[in-house]
Amino acid sequence: IGADLLIKATKVDGVYSADPVKHPDAKRFDTLSYQDALSRQLKVMDAAAFSLCMENDIPIVVFDFFKENGMVEVLTGKDSGTLVTH
Repeated sequence: IGADLLIKATKVDGVYSADPVKHPDAKRFDTLSYQDALSRQLKVMDAAAFSLCMENDIPIVVFDFFKENGMVEVLTGKDSGTLVTH
């Protein structure tokens, strides 16, 4: 694939243990392994895209698209969203 990183913009600020809109007590993950995401059945993204990233060792950053400067924070390496890696 040739990508160093997959950036996934969403309406929430990362990956949570449950839908934070429906479950306000849901826990947000700063970092997460592919295996943890699979074993916890977290819906990071569609299964095919997730598998491609996992098989090709491409980290995923999930962040809030609507947060002011959110994309800038991701691109400059500031702590923004959830990082999914091996």
